[in-house]
Amino acid sequence: MKLYINKASPFARKARILAREAGIADRIEEIDTVVSPVTMNETLARENPLIKIPALVTDSGETFYDSPVICEYLDTLHQKAKFFPEPGPRRFAALRWQALTDGMMDAAVLSRYEMAVRPEALRWKDWIEGQKRKVFGGLHVLESEVGSWGDEFGIAQIGTACALGYLDFRFADWGWRSGHPKLTGWFERVSRRQSVAATLPPQA
Repeated sequence: MKLYINKASPFARKARILAREAGIADRIEEIDTVVSPVTMNETLARENPLIKIPALVTDSGETFYDSPVICEYLDTLHQKAKFFPEPGPRRFAALRWQALTDGMMDAAVLSRYEMAVRPEALRWKDWIEGQKRKVFGGLHVLESEVGSWGDEFGIAQIGTACALGYLDFRFADWGWRSGHPKLTGWFERVSRRQSVAATLPPQA
């Protein structure tokens, strides 16, 4: 299989962590890919018409996107405990957490584009603040619920680790840990997992 990624992408990191946790990373060729909201990547466009990462090309030649679909597909390829619960209340709880953390990452990535790609004279401060409020709204919910997770490390926890890691990577000055002691402690613990440590975004 081929997985189009960018190592800075929190969405690609979700799939990379799950693959490592599931023990199937050696079946996947990770293809580092440059994407931009204003410049088309022709190679990626042939695989994913949305020109977004991650995109997974299976051994049979089928392409899956985006990260929720890719992660759920990868979850069918191993014999370990599943990262997506079976249908029922636990599954809907996990999917809700996944939607929450995906939304936080969407907001953070949009803020990053506004600050790093848009010409400085055209940057919209209120837009960035609006996206930041979404991120901190998600942090508030996670802080109130993280205590119920115990040692579980499924799709909800993978998404949370990626969201918090992206905030550290791109928005350390936002200080997300302030006011979120439970989430801070949880993140410190999961950051020691091999899959999480091995997929850290580049620091340079």
